[in-house]
Amino acid sequence: MIPIIAKISTTVRNLAQLYGLRLGFVFGSHVAPQATLKRAARLFSTPMASSRSRALAASTCGARQIELLVDDHRIAAYVWGDPKAQPYVLFAHGWSSHGTRIAAWLPQLRAEGYAVVAFDQPAHGRSPGRQATLPDFTRHLLAVGNHFGPAAAVIGHSLGGAATMLAMARGLQAERAVLIAPAADPVAAAERFAGLMWIGANLCQRMFSYFERIVGTTFDEQQTHRNAPVIGRPALIVHDLEDRDVPWSEGERYARYWPDSRLLTTRGLGHRRVLDDSGVITAGMRFLSGEEVGEHLVSSPNLPFGVA
Repeated sequence: MIPIIAKISTTVRNLAQLYGLRLGFVFGSHVAPQATLKRAARLFSTPMASSRSRALAASTCGARQIELLVDDHRIAAYVWGDPKAQPYVLFAHGWSSHGTRIAAWLPQLRAEGYAVVAFDQPAHGRSPGRQATLPDFTRHLLAVGNHFGPAAAVIGHSLGGAATMLAMARGLQAERAVLIAPAADPVAAAERFAGLMWIGANLCQRMFSYFERIVGTTFDEQQTHRNAPVIGRPALIVHDLEDRDVPWSEGERYARYWPDSRLLTTRGLGHRRVLDDSGVITAGMRFLSGEEVGEHLVSSPNLPFGVA
């Protein structure tokens, strides 16, 4: 009975905090718009506090833990096997997640002779920091890839999928990519955040401009349909129809605009369980071995972002 009461108490407290934040943005946008803008931007780029404790509690599965220095940021990395002597797979985790989320894939990857490299993005897992953005995710993924050399494959989940696509478009060396529930549209992601927090359209647009000045690139420049077409490596896109965090349509967009890609659609796995699903892992391993997995999508002139 006590655990149930504690769970209800936590849920009520979280809802109260959410409504408090929402009301703060509603009133703040009228009373102190500039301060509210900065607060919204800070919240948008801050991982959930609970994710850190989950990461630290997760098993490292016997990994060799090392520390890399990227842009004066200390990055915690995990290595299984020997990337210098074996083909290796690089894993890119998602928002409010951590590198050891690759755990379910390790037995099959290691059995097939792959070394595996994962790491915690800034402000995630064991890597210090308070905030991160998609450009940070992309830049750090490129740096880790450059440190270990060309990879046999990259597996990216959620925002890590978007970072994988952007990194490969900017020169990350990998023979193949498996993107699981990848986010395709940072504009839509920011708008979903704004809707959740009751941030009005005007303040949301100003938040876009504020971020773009800070990171030096626009939200639009990071969208899939502007980057995937230049990537000349095969990709498997896996997305669940019932994903409530990143809509299935965003995975489908990858499959249309990435020239050599196929789409594997699942149902009932949502956004997180799809990464750990044994059927998805088996399909991913078949793809890594060179088999055709999923459906090849054909372009149409009636596309919302132009012809792929």
